[in-house]
Amino acid sequence: MPLPNHILIVGSGSVGKRHARNLRALGCEISCMDPRADRLDELAAEGPVRGKFTTLEQALSARGLQGVVIASPPSVHVMQTKAALAAGLPVLLEKPVCARLADALDLQHTVQSAKAPLLLGYTWRWWPPLDRVRTLLSEEVVGPLRHVRFVMSAHLADWHPWERYQDFFMASAAQGGGALLDESHWVDLACWMFGMPRSVLARIDRLSDLEIETDDCVDMVLDYPNRLRLSLHLDLFGRPHEKSITFVGEKGSMVWSADLNRIAIGSSAAGWDRIEDFACERNDMFIAVARDFLDMLSGAKHQRCTLNDGIRVLTVLEAVRQSSSEGRAIRLGEAG
Repeated sequence: MPLPNHILIVGSGSVGKRHARNLRALGCEISCMDPRADRLDELAAEGPVRGKFTTLEQALSARGLQGVVIASPPSVHVMQTKAALAAGLPVLLEKPVCARLADALDLQHTVQSAKAPLLLGYTWRWWPPLDRVRTLLSEEVVGPLRHVRFVMSAHLADWHPWERYQDFFMASAAQGGGALLDESHWVDLACWMFGMPRSVLARIDRLSDLEIETDDCVDMVLDYPNRLRLSLHLDLFGRPHEKSITFVGEKGSMVWSADLNRIAIGSSAAGWDRIEDFACERNDMFIAVARDFLDMLSGAKHQRCTLNDGIRVLTVLEAVRQSSSEGRAIRLGEAG
């Protein structure tokens, strides 16, 4: 009988605990690393751990490791990922890759020369309703698209009710928090569905009374060929929460809503002609990511989300920052 996979979880916060729970459920042994001993104890209280470490050097020297999950703040992603790859260990890297494109390109050189693969965790790519959306788009169910609107609006204080939002890494610029970087999920989805835009016009702000030092509101317009325009709105102060994408085509509209877990399609002014409801739960996509990671450890060559996908996202984010700073549209290739 084969021995269970031994996986190191780097970062024992909310997403680290989730990965630990899911990988245990899939039969893995878990070790964990975090500079905060209290978080190590919290993760260990949820289930058995083989080792607890407060430094990455100690953790990577643990016997029998077969893979590493990087679930720490983005500010340390590149350093920790390089260390894991140097140890010959495959990596599941939580999004985003890092804060800056230059650092991601530096990591790319390491990945290209490493003997171990990397899977990037833009988890919405594993969400069944969004897979279905991509199929419907390929069928032009609402005709040629003209406008797509992405909305992510969710009050930061509701994200982790067990801790003060002011202590959450999202409140810290130094740790890589903020709406633009953390919610780059939605930029990744735009690139996954439509490729890279031709130009970006954007505004990054801090508008709310939240006690944070990071951006809490981002609006951007992405222009594509074939008369397609995308708008993305991200904010950290909205209630009730909203996560949705609206696709407007020549023959009608389609709306995906995360909260309703539904796709609705309509072709007349009267309302929706067709509704598809889904029973999947949020953790299902994290389980699917974990399964793909374990398949990668077993030699699977295809990764649903790669470092190159993360670099595409950061290329757009650099253009967003430049557009907001200079008050003009930035053509991709011009950013920098």
